[in-house]
Amino acid sequence: MARAAGFLAEEPLPDTSWATSTAVRSVMKGNKSRDTKPEKRLRSILHREGLRYRVATRPLPELRRTADIVFPKLRLAVFVDGCYWHGCPDHYRPSDANREFWSAKIAANRNRDSETDRMLRDAGWNVIRVWEHEDPALAASRIIELVRSCVD
Repeated sequence: MARAAGFLAEEPLPDTSWATSTAVRSVMKGNKSRDTKPEKRLRSILHREGLRYRVATRPLPELRRTADIVFPKLRLAVFVDGCYWHGCPDHYRPSDANREFWSAKIAANRNRDSETDRMLRDAGWNVIRVWEHEDPALAASRIIELVRSCVD
């Protein structure tokens, strides 16, 4: 509306942008990579239960992958995956615009997730993946159970 009213100038897309329009670019820029609502809800429950963890940390410093919640001493990495970005089998719906690009992008994300899980497990880590649509209390109970079994 601000652009239509003349308050914002139409900026050209940079040559390096994947976006198909300035509107799409602004939506893409607004997507957060950490501290999302599902992450915060899950962390809140874990913290209330007395668990302490690291946030948005590389479980393996040499591996360029960041877990959302990390228990370093217990070697537990938790990933909170967005249904769209990680291709949830229940909720993922392919994009209508630029379909080929987004299908390849989501497939690459899923492959990277599988590779990350394998690499962490090979290094002796436990990995828990939580979908953004999951009940945070149920997801937290899975994590708490594993943490408490590692401590005992």
